[in-house]
Amino acid sequence: MLCSAAAWTQVPNADRAAAMAKQASADFEAGYAAATAGDLEKARHSFAEVVRLEPRIPEGHAALGSVLLNLGRPEEAAVELKRGLALKPDDPNMKMNLALAEVRAGRSAEALDLFKPLTARNAELPAEVEIAYAQALTQTGQRPVALERLRTAVAAAPENAALHDALGSLLAQEQQWTAAQTEFARAVALDPKMAGARLHLATVLMQLNQPAEAAATLEAAHAEQPHNVAVLNELALSYTAQGSYDKALPLAQETMRLAPGNSAAAYQAAMALQGLGREREAIPLFARVVDADPKNASALTNYALALVQQGSAKEAIPLYTRAAALTPDDPVVHEDFGVAYLQQSDIDDAIREFQVGLKLDSDSQQLHYNLGLAYKLKDDTARAIPELELAARLDPDSPDPAYTLGILYMQAGRFSDAEGQLRHTLELRPQNGDAWAVLGSLYKQDNKLPEAADAVRHAIAMLPNQPGPHITLAGVLADQGQKAEAAAERKQAAELTRVAVNRQRATFATNTGNMLLAKGQVADAIDRYQEAVTSDPSYADAHTGLATALARQGRMAEATAEREKAAALGKPAQ
Repeated sequence: MLCSAAAWTQVPNADRAAAMAKQASADFEAGYAAATAGDLEKARHSFAEVVRLEPRIPEGHAALGSVLLNLGRPEEAAVELKRGLALKPDDPNMKMNLALAEVRAGRSAEALDLFKPLTARNAELPAEVEIAYAQALTQTGQRPVALERLRTAVAAAPENAALHDALGSLLAQEQQWTAAQTEFARAVALDPKMAGARLHLATVLMQLNQPAEAAATLEAAHAEQPHNVAVLNELALSYTAQGSYDKALPLAQETMRLAPGNSAAAYQAAMALQGLGREREAIPLFARVVDADPKNASALTNYALALVQQGSAKEAIPLYTRAAALTPDDPVVHEDFGVAYLQQSDIDDAIREFQVGLKLDSDSQQLHYNLGLAYKLKDDTARAIPELELAARLDPDSPDPAYTLGILYMQAGRFSDAEGQLRHTLELRPQNGDAWAVLGSLYKQDNKLPEAADAVRHAIAMLPNQPGPHITLAGVLADQGQKAEAAAERKQAAELTRVAVNRQRATFATNTGNMLLAKGQVADAIDRYQEAVTSDPSYADAHTGLATALARQGRMAEATAEREKAAALGKPAQ
């Protein structure tokens, strides 16, 4: 709140003639003109000159304090305003500006001592001052009083967007989400370009589990302020919550570019990459977030999950241990922890974690399913079946419990029950080749040969490279007296088995070659790659590795030939 140039000229002429130089008056007028034009830095320089030339004139300190406040320098503003008040103790504008400076400097108790005399006059305070007063009250533990003041201020000035935004913020702190939404929505309606209100509204919509509405609100703010880090990050969060990871990722990456140290942006980028199935890229970002915030249980859990998804359960388990210690009452953490133990074949530890999770959430279908699966892996059918049956009842639309139950019922000789479960899982997931294969085996054991042949042929269509269904079909055809057809299926199974074994050999040899190459043992690496190519000439990775190793020895023509083979197989060499 800047005092006017007219106020300066009202200082008695005799005093001015005696106490101030002509230059000070000119500087004041120049500063006032600059402030009016929005050039605050120029205004600050001019008013600083006034104060230097005429330190005993309160208007100079008042003007400099006001400009410093608007420049976001509350500590310096407070110094100048206190000097001005020492010269003119009853100036209400300087008191208001000093109160604002004290709030922004984090000295709310001192600010309240300045606000109280202002409110004692029952005069209507400017919106900016009311908002700061409410902030000071809140920071000193008087939120109900702050709420009442802001409600009164909003009633007196219903068209002021800033007041609605401030009231919404206090209501959000009280977790009165619906009421806060109303206030923020009103602020946005009054001032559509108010990015802060849009951001607050979106945050509340996320709390109300309305990510699509939050995204729509933020898209407008993003269009107005494309480089606003807070808006970018919250918009990425809203897209992630909807599963729109392809939209979230570029926003998070842009935020990281604008604010390289922003761990929230790194977290959103990691979450988006994980959602897109790019766990390997997400892992270093999760690590960065956890390093910055070691007690972020959500980041720890998702970091561990990404490692499990990459087959690195051993590295994930210490992270889950930390997450469980931070959030012992979160059933999802215990569920994921158990899955990591399952990947490690630590069945007993997995069972323990699933049981802890179920004590926290007894109606979790996934926990009951996982516990049943763990019991199955332990060959404890008596405990596995009840858990899986409960999981199936909790979510009849999940195909997994029905599939596992079908296998267990078949193993127990309960063919009719097994058929019902397998048929159910195939209704839900008709492309499950493994379920068709199991159903075919079931029908064969139950001597339903036509049904068995039909089911196994479905399995072969979906699993063309698996030898097992061909072997089952060969047995069915033999039982039907179709000896030639059965022999053809056995031959096909044998060929597929040979191909699979050769691919395993090639994969092992290639991995060994990669390790040798990384150690600089190029000649040994070439031997392993050539062994892989001999085992399976169609394995592109073997040709890729061989090309790299040959190039290291300077055998460029041979390396080029291997690159061409890799490219023909669909994987160009590096």
